[in-house]
Parts: sequence; structure tokens; C-alpha cells
Amino acid sequence: MSQTSDQMELRESDITKHYAMALAMLQGFDHAPRIGKSVDEKQVEKSSGIGTRRRFRSTTPGLVTRRSAPAGSVQVMARIEGADEDDALVSPLQATVMNALRRAVSIAMAVAENYAEAAGLGDLKRANLEGSLAEARRSEFSELLAAEALITLYVFGNATSYLLSSHLSEVTVELGDIEEVLTDNGQTALHGALWELDQDIAAFASDDPRLVATVAGFAEALMEKVALRAQTAPRLEAFTSATWRVEADDFAVAGFLPASKAKSTKLTMSFKKPNEVVGNHIAKYQAMKLSKMLMAYDFDRRLNPFAELGGFIFTFMGDGKPGTGKTTLIQMMAGLVNDYCTTAGYPFRYQNLSTDNIDSYQGKSGQNAKAFINNILDPSVIGFGTIDDIDQLAGKRGDRQSSAGQLEITAVLMESFAGANTVVRGNCTFGMFSNYPENVDDALRQRAGARFLVDGPQTRDDYIDILYLLMGKNHDIPTGAHEVFSAQEIKSAVAKSFESHARPHEEGLVKVFDRVSSDIGELNTIAKLGTYLKGIQEADERFTGRAIKNITDAVKVRAMDFELPDEWMEKPDLFLFKDYDTKKGMISELRQPITVDMVVQEINRYADSEFRYADKSDEVAVEAMVRDMGRQVEAKKRFLSEGQG
Repeated sequence: MSQTSDQMELRESDITKHYAMALAMLQGFDHAPRIGKSVDEKQVEKSSGIGTRRRFRSTTPGLVTRRSAPAGSVQVMARIEGADEDDALVSPLQATVMNALRRAVSIAMAVAENYAEAAGLGDLKRANLEGSLAEARRSEFSELLAAEALITLYVFGNATSYLLSSHLSEVTVELGDIEEVLTDNGQTALHGALWELDQDIAAFASDDPRLVATVAGFAEALMEKVALRAQTAPRLEAFTSATWRVEADDFAVAGFLPASKAKSTKLTMSFKKPNEVVGNHIAKYQAMKLSKMLMAYDFDRRLNPFAELGGFIFTFMGDGKPGTGKTTLIQMMAGLVNDYCTTAGYPFRYQNLSTDNIDSYQGKSGQNAKAFINNILDPSVIGFGTIDDIDQLAGKRGDRQSSAGQLEITAVLMESFAGANTVVRGNCTFGMFSNYPENVDDALRQRAGARFLVDGPQTRDDYIDILYLLMGKNHDIPTGAHEVFSAQEIKSAVAKSFESHARPHEEGLVKVFDRVSSDIGELNTIAKLGTYLKGIQEADERFTGRAIKNITDAVKVRAMDFELPDEWMEKPDLFLFKDYDTKKGMISELRQPITVDMVVQEINRYADSEFRYADKSDEVAVEAMVRDMGRQVEAKKRFLSEGQG
């Protein structure tokens, strides 16, 4: 996974050189619609003789005479000025919309120009103008022009939506489908889009809030329409494989994916304090450490020292029986990160991918999953993404019961979590949670770099603590001979939990461990540890090189087996606001050396989870086959008895 910047700068000079043309386009051009219908035409269909099209107003101060636009004329700026007929002056918000549209059109033209040069369209355009375009290349020329049109439209919509996002109010409008999507070339495409935007402003923008809502809503609808077209369009590789960044706006163009402002998510969940998570010591400890690791992210360098030094958890899987505390763990971690970000003034974004994101429309489930991933990956925020009940959400390949939508989500998650283009900056983490991890696709499950066994309360003290916690305070029952929450003292509990993995827990793995240990003795060298790993692979062929990488990553996390001091979170100047190199140095000083015990414990922890999943998966499959055979036997008995009757 690359940990370097993957963005090219879109120079300001490349954008501003298009300002004059963009302004001229917004001031006026002629366009005869091919697909879309004007407001007047739509209104005639609904109720003949009643017109709602807002008239143009002269921009000359003091001149109140109304005039109509010439037939076929599109004057977006004049339309915006006339959005509030009671005021002869342009309002600040109207001016903001005009500037945003000019900027968006110019950015779209600049990106299209970059694409044209990268894809060879520029040369074909010049040859076509000179009349020397070879007949054999006309089809390619046509496809490239259509691709340029789609790119221009998407970037225009994306930039418009992004630039206006901070000016939106609670007002919304229902625009309907975008119709005038033309793919002749970039300029014609913009003419069609601006014509339809002009129509929508006429129909819906009766005041400033509705003006912003209309333009932003149009931009969102345009992006959605174009993105669907782009799924089957050729010649788009030069656009989808590159990322451009507009520094002045902090705006990134990354294929057909929407950009977003660095805004926090408004969380409505009830947060949990660490002492309210009973049991689950290792999972709780790692979640608390990871919460602080996220805060070490450097927004200027766009990299986290933990991601560079090793030990950052990009993806993890939490599994356990129903009711063991997975939701509580999510609430605790989200609450910690939210509080830390509030103190530091960092934008925090939390999002959960749920079964609501599975859509029957082909390709939509994948789009939903990709939007979720990109929302959390946004390098301008601290992100925490969760996928609860992932066994229901992501399909298992080869399972005939998995829907097309579930398989789309699986493909997106696999590519996003460990694909060729995955960039781990250290600003976000993804947690997958399941009661039945054996039903998760093997390859997807192995993309979880860390494993959190969420096994709930285990000891007598745990059960006393959870009863005390859930009983609340509306009683006077004495606690008895017990010091509340003393068993939840995290460091001592975690130490005991880690030590318990000096030997494996799962029966299948115990056999491998004992056999290898008896053959070669104590596992105290790299060679002996490697022999143990090979023995595990012989017992379970799914234990591949990716498993070894996840184990070594977990060992590096153990080398970072310290919590950043609470004081560093409470007083950002002590650590969070330091420059990148200083933070890296402070973290390096806290690191501890890797020991043999750490490696053995992490091998056993990871392998235990795989054996646990495999055993459950096999058992579930056997039980299903037994049920099917039993049904067949019963059906045969009934069939024979009914036949004899």
C-alpha cells in the first residue's frame, strides 16, 4: 500500500485562464434543447395556459422594466439576479452562487483540458481542425469526445456542490431527473447542463435559500446521472486513474467520486466510557490505543507517524457471540475520538455501512460502499468507519445465496482495504463486526489487519461489574464484598489476557502447537517460529502470506504497546499541534523492543481466530447438509405414504 501522496496539483493559472470563457457562458448563449423540456413546456402539459416561468430583470440599477429572454437564449446570471424580484440589487448569496458557478465551470474546463492531453484527444482535435484526421481514428475521436463531455459535466457538478456546501440551509427542493445530458464534446455538454440549470432556477429559486438549494441539488443530480453513464463509457482510464487537487479550494478531483468539505459528522449515538465496557480487555485496550493513534495524524503532511513507523491499525475485525458488547465497543471508540477531536478542533467523521446500503439496482450497492469508503478516507478529516453485521452485508463469493448487491460490496471492500490503490495515511480506521465471522468471505476477512475478540464478561468480577452497571442508581441494594470495576483496571487485565495466548486456545491449533514444540523445542528463534507457521499452514491451507503480514503488523502494534498520555489529548499543544517530525520523535521514544513472547502470542491470537472461524464454518456447513438430508428422507417417507394411500 502506498503511503505517499497520490494527487497532482491543478495549477491556479490553468483554472483562471478559463474565467473569461466561463463568464461569457454564464452571461448568455443560445441553446436548442434536444432531450429536456423547458419549464413552459412542462407547465403546459400539466395545466394549459398557466405559466410559472420567472421573467428576467434588467441588471441596470434603477430600471425596473421587465423583459423576456429571447427564444433559445440562456442567461444564467440574469436568471440568478431575477430569483428575488422584490430586490433590484444582487444579494451576497446570489453573488456567491455566480462566483461558484464560474469557478466550477473553469475547474471543469481545466480538468477536461488535462484529460485531453493525457488521452491524446488534444492531438486528434488539432488534426480534425486541420482536416487531417484519419478515417480509421474517427471512432476513437468520437469516443474520446464523449468521455471529455462526461468528465466536464461530472467535475462541474462536483465542484459546484463542493463550493456551495457550506452555504446550504435546511431548505430543500425536489428537482426530478436531469435530462439534457449531452456527450458531443465538453462545451456542448456544459451548454446542455447550464440550460437545464437555468430552467430549474426559473421553476424553484424564489428566494436565496431556494436558489442555493436548487443549484446544489442540480449539481448532485447531475453527478449521479453522469456517474451512471460513465460505468459503461470507454476511454475514461486517463481520468479515473489520476487525482487532481485544487489547493485554493482544498478540492480534490478523484474520478467519478464526490468531493466533500472537511465537516464533522453530527453524532447522535450514546457514547460509552471505557469503564462501562465490561470484559473484552484486549479489544477495549486496542480500541483505546487506536483512538489516540488517530489523533497523531498530521494534516499538513497528510500522514500519521504511526503509519510510517508501523503499528497503525487500518482495518480490524471484532467478532463474538450476540450480546457480548460489539455495539458498546463502537460507542466507546467513537465517543473517545469525538471528544479528542472536539478538544483539538479537528473535524471528525463517523459513518456506519449498513444493510440499508444494499440496493436492487445493479451497481448501486457498489456505489454506496465506495461513497462510504471515500467519505471516511477523506484526508482532511479524522475518520472512523464501521461495518456492523458484515456477514449480512458483504456476500461470500461462491455462495449462491449471496445477492448481486452483497457481492458488489464485497468487491469494493476488498479493493479498498488492501488493493493496489489503497493509501494508508493514518487519518482513519475501519472496523468490521460480526456475530458470525465464519460467514464472511475468507479473502475479505483476512484483509482485517487486527482481530478483536469481543467475548464479553468472563470472570465472576466481570459479571458483578456488569450487573452493577446495568442496575443503575434507582436502588439501595448494597454492593457487598466487591470493589466495583477494579477487575476492569485495563493494564493488569490486558497483561493477563495477552499472557493467556502463550498457548493456543482452539483445539485444532493446540495440536499443531504441541506437535511442533515437541519436535523442535521452545519457539525462541525466527527459524522455529517459521516452522510453527508452516505447521499451521499445513493444518489450514487458508493460512497464507497475508496472514503472516497481519501477524507481523500486530506484533508492531505490540511494540507500540503504550497509550499516548491523556494529557497529550487534553492539552493539544503538548503533542497534537507539534510538527510531524517532532511527533514522530516523541512516539519513537515510547516504543519498546519486540520480544519472542509477543510474536508467539500474536501468532496464537491470529491463528486461534482463523481456526475458530474455520471450525464454525465447517460445522455450519455440516449442519446444513444434515438438515437437507433429513428433509429429503422425510419428504421421501411422505411421498411414499401418500402414494400408497
